[in-house]
Amino acid sequence: MPGILLGLGLGGFADGIVLHQILQWHHMLTSTGNHPATTVKGLETNTLADGLFHGATWLLVVAGLLMLWGIIRRDDVRDYGRSLFGWVLAGWGIFNLVEGILDHHILEIHHVKPGPNEALFDIGFLVFGVLLLAVGVALGRSMDASAR
Repeated sequence: MPGILLGLGLGGFADGIVLHQILQWHHMLTSTGNHPATTVKGLETNTLADGLFHGATWLLVVAGLLMLWGIIRRDDVRDYGRSLFGWVLAGWGIFNLVEGILDHHILEIHHVKPGPNEALFDIGFLVFGVLLLAVGVALGRSMDASAR
């Protein structure tokens, strides 16, 4: 569970930092029509929504770290570093799938890269999520089983 929480939070950070801030492809509410990033008011609203999103992802990371700290202090816990890494990848994949399906497809509050080929970018985001989840679960389960 700590790995899943860390992956959810870190996946959200990667999304927000890379797609929202560095590439500036979208913000949380850019596809709603009411909050375009091309106006000062729209950018202010989107910046607030992005900040709330980052705050939530930060809380997921803190929760994962607190859980992890409680686990690693136990005497009966073996080396689960590779397993943890797998579950972090799985958590990131879950983030991509939930965020992608909910925000890009159901609510349509934003798309990965609006404009030409936006559906391909949205699907690519989901495919990346499936790959992260599959690799993460496979790695996490294989390492969990070998540690027993």
